[in-house]
Amino acid sequence: MRTEIGDRFGVEFPLFAFSHCRDVVAAVTNAGGFGVLGAVAYSPEQLDRELSWIDRQVGGRPYGVDVLVPGQIDRAAGDPAARLLDHIPEVHRDFVSHLFAKYRVGKGKSFTLGSVGGHADEVGRRVTHSGATGLVDVALRHPIRLIASALGPPPAEMSDKARAAGVPLAALVGTVEHARRQVAAGAELIVAQGTEAGGHTGEVSTMVLVPQVVDAVAPVPVLAAGGVANGRQMAAALALGASGVWCGSVWLTTDEAETPSVVKRKMLAATSLDTVRSRSRTGKPARQLVSAWTTEWDEAPESPGPLPMPLQMLLAEGALARIGDAAENGEAGARELVNSFVGQVVGQLDQVKPCRQVVYEMVAEFSSALDRLGRITRS
Repeated sequence: MRTEIGDRFGVEFPLFAFSHCRDVVAAVTNAGGFGVLGAVAYSPEQLDRELSWIDRQVGGRPYGVDVLVPGQIDRAAGDPAARLLDHIPEVHRDFVSHLFAKYRVGKGKSFTLGSVGGHADEVGRRVTHSGATGLVDVALRHPIRLIASALGPPPAEMSDKARAAGVPLAALVGTVEHARRQVAAGAELIVAQGTEAGGHTGEVSTMVLVPQVVDAVAPVPVLAAGGVANGRQMAAALALGASGVWCGSVWLTTDEAETPSVVKRKMLAATSLDTVRSRSRTGKPARQLVSAWTTEWDEAPESPGPLPMPLQMLLAEGALARIGDAAENGEAGARELVNSFVGQVVGQLDQVKPCRQVVYEMVAEFSSALDRLGRITRS
């Protein structure tokens, strides 16, 4: 498959795969696509180890790194003297304790807010400009071929460092105006992500968003994201003017994915109506599986409402880590609460497959879709 974006990034297929799992990133890259590792899950030291592992696995084939740079976060995250956990109000801690008791998590043991991985402040500051730039510093010590920035324009320092290293900067956007701002800030590749996508999304659908963004930022290339998990959807994205596709949800049920087994089973059983955009996990609207966690935070009368990013992220991820462990141990209440970021294409995910098979099936179906369109003649 010969495409302009493929030639530019040295890939056989214009298929970019976002994942927090290094095994998925390496598998997709080795299958002819372009894996992109979500870096926010890692400390700088952890990221260095993950990228070193990927380097060994892909043998010089291209891959990239994605960081979160929100346009707005809680002010405490920007204060190096602040202890972020101290800024989480007691009422929010109490609400999580209430959920643990109501759903008998850990047999109803009370919830105590601890650190995420033992470094709560460091985790929370990964989504600041300085924190994301620090992760980029680590990434640039490896032979990455792309840096992607989500949720806001990249800081000038990040753009300058990427440009100096000859690494293109991509940006995820949910509106035309955001796309224009990202190009003005130095983005060389735009990922137009529709509301169908998993994780942080806007409100405009992929079908509507992609052609508008393509027209607004031309000649900057655009990848389509949101609602893309098979070859027909990939063909539709290119028909809208995209140069390729960016996929995340489709890898969550693969053999290589680190998705917990209880969550993977939920995804395989879910329909496309079983997702919701909720601030209950990070403090910003993010599409995820509907669960008791999202319903309680969004609808319960006693809910205090989500905190801003990154405070809600620290509170939720600390709690959900314990909930996930309890769910894996068979606790029914924890299974009701546990969830994951995933897009509306979850309704198509009904089998566990290797990443390589997913890539090849998408490409084969893409080719069939092009052949079918080629047989359409004008009357």
